[in-house]
Amino acid sequence: MAVLITNHSKIICQGFTGSQGTFHSQRALEYNTNIVGGVTPDKGGMKHLDIPVFNTVAEAKKKTNCNASGVFVPPPFAADAILEGVEAELDLIVCITDGIPTSDMQRVKREMKGSKTRLVGPNCPGVLTPGVGKIGIIPGHICKAGRIGVVSRSGTLSYEAAVQTSSLGQSTIIGIGGDPVNGTNFVDALELFLNDEDTDGIVLIGEIGGTPEVEGAEFIKSWKGKFKKPVAGFVAGAAAPKGRKLGHAGAIVNSGAETAEAKKESLKSAGVVVSETITKIGEAMTKAMSKK
Repeated sequence: MAVLITNHSKIICQGFTGSQGTFHSQRALEYNTNIVGGVTPDKGGMKHLDIPVFNTVAEAKKKTNCNASGVFVPPPFAADAILEGVEAELDLIVCITDGIPTSDMQRVKREMKGSKTRLVGPNCPGVLTPGVGKIGIIPGHICKAGRIGVVSRSGTLSYEAAVQTSSLGQSTIIGIGGDPVNGTNFVDALELFLNDEDTDGIVLIGEIGGTPEVEGAEFIKSWKGKFKKPVAGFVAGAAAPKGRKLGHAGAIVNSGAETAEAKKESLKSAGVVVSETITKIGEAMTKAMSKK
């Protein structure tokens, strides 16, 4: 079954005819992703990549019955693009766009309350279910169908986790992004994988800054004996001094609880097998699986 992207997904691309939308839609089509349409205002009625273009998400949904969208819209317009998908009641919106103002995302979060839509991102690599389809920029050729769920704040490290778990394969890879205000978080992704019958184990990739990894660890603890799926983890930024920023706006160390060491200890206390180096993520997952 996997999560988020399944055989039932009907996907559109917002910002379809732009350079990024075009490039990554081509890669998704090569991966046999079920892209049923694209949205670019004032270009409705034409075809692009042999796929129909619509002026609005509402029009695209009416004509294609789409239920998911990838957002490749420039930062000043991305928040409105997300909310257009929410208004159309899409099940899933994956926003790849980097550099969206925090105030815009705060508005998105407020207006999404009570909606049926799940948002992944912004500033994320997207979602990929091996052999089924993808939304975003995750390279399909490094992923292999299997039973390990991967959730990561870092795009590059989600790719690394995919490569290192190739012997086990992945059910779905979710890049949640590292911005301080985003949609799906670690707890959300852990819950999705926990309830997915096609996922046997989980890799969680965190980084310095904020407390999402700690919240994920507390979620795992809350299940106590009910949390049957093994989890392996890695936290990037161990050598970063206080105040140092990584590549994401949310990856800034401002307190002791936001350091890599504190997060690793929190994950370990929840029973997560934590890799101390980036090159041992796959080994940590194999070790966690052996403890089932």
